[in-house]
Amino acid sequence: MSMNVQPQQDRPDPSLIAAQNDAFRKLACLGVPPAWTIQGRMHVTRSLMETDDGFMAEAVKATGEFATFEPENDPEGWHDFGAVEIRGETVFWKIDGVDAPSHNGITMCQTGFVGSQ
Repeated sequence: MSMNVQPQQDRPDPSLIAAQNDAFRKLACLGVPPAWTIQGRMHVTRSLMETDDGFMAEAVKATGEFATFEPENDPEGWHDFGAVEIRGETVFWKIDGVDAPSHNGITMCQTGFVGSQ
């Protein structure tokens, strides 16, 4: 049995998704206003919220400043996941974008998750 794999013509442009995700991270984590309107919210895990001595603030700031996207850690080129080291601890972040039809007409809604391991 052979299978013919058809190219996906409606696949989103990775550079557009990356730009949206970068803009959301910079807005949510650093307060840098984007060039266009972005709707979304950032969630922080309970384990990260329960840290003390400014650890969470450092993690959020490092997430906003993250720019080390390589084929090994960003194979789709979407800039939607990463990990930062804070005081010897690994903190992961993830952005999920959703299209408008399922979310009341919002053209793109980014939701970011920042949490420690």
